[in-house]
Amino acid sequence: MLDLNKHQFVTRRESVQEAPNYVLRDARSTKVTPLTKFSNPYASLGNLQKQVLKYKRADGVELTANLYLPPNYKKEDGPLPTLMEAYPVEFKDKKDAGQVKGSPYTFTRLSWGSPVFWVTQGYAVLQGTSIPIVGEGTKEPNDTYVEQLTASAKAAIDEGARLGVVDTKRVAVMGHSYGAFMTANLLAHTNIFKAGIARSGAYNRTLTPFGFQGEERTYWEAPEVYGQMSPFNYANKIKTPILLIHGEADNNSGTFPIQSERFYNALKGHGATVRYVVLPAESHGYAARESIMHMLWEMNSWLDKYVKNPAAPVATPEANNTPVK
Repeated sequence: MLDLNKHQFVTRRESVQEAPNYVLRDARSTKVTPLTKFSNPYASLGNLQKQVLKYKRADGVELTANLYLPPNYKKEDGPLPTLMEAYPVEFKDKKDAGQVKGSPYTFTRLSWGSPVFWVTQGYAVLQGTSIPIVGEGTKEPNDTYVEQLTASAKAAIDEGARLGVVDTKRVAVMGHSYGAFMTANLLAHTNIFKAGIARSGAYNRTLTPFGFQGEERTYWEAPEVYGQMSPFNYANKIKTPILLIHGEADNNSGTFPIQSERFYNALKGHGATVRYVVLPAESHGYAARESIMHMLWEMNSWLDKYVKNPAAPVATPEANNTPVK
């Protein structure tokens, strides 16, 4: 509100294709005076197709996800290789967990860590995918973390497949920090992804023994929960290619680089397909242009190799029953 007597006030206006701009309004008329004229900084990406999906997982919890499709995509083109990004959140009530997030009418803002860039490479992108971890009554959310995590991921992929835009045989999952922890757990406990990208994550919860995220119990109060939630303990089960990225100077107390170092060693020791990238002088979030550009190159190379154009499995004598001569 600028002037109560003149009934003048400022609002911000935006749409899917229009960057946010401020306008001067007069409550006594329909006159609108533009105050700013910020252009679309991502015009080179084309007109992004955005849709807010609403669906349910197996236990009835309502979920949402932002679906982005390449600018010129048509359904006749068929299902696309897909990149799913998420960050789990704890709740004590299913209704709270099912709150609708996002809007189909807002302008898409891109940050250095956004997965939306990959629509330019021909991918469907599920961004901000709901991964609620619910514990009602006397139950704590993380008591059934793995079950709820996998159910939410499967529900998102199933919804994308129902719409005909997600190729279920070519889906990657990615996350940063607690989302990286989620990514590693999904690869450890499911086989629904072709690849994973985990940035600046924590993978061994005994290294955060006094709680993490919404978990208030210490390791000594709930050792079985800490153990089950640690993908480090299931390194021998991870067969899906996983890219680990970490800032060399990560100062976040739960995600010191030793988390990725030890997880990489555990995966490599069990013959997993894994790559570990360290970004010099970067903290928990990445800032340098060189770091961000290299991160994007690493991610794109990984997705192209293992998701968009995966190599055909090599036939073995055991697979085709051909005797070795």
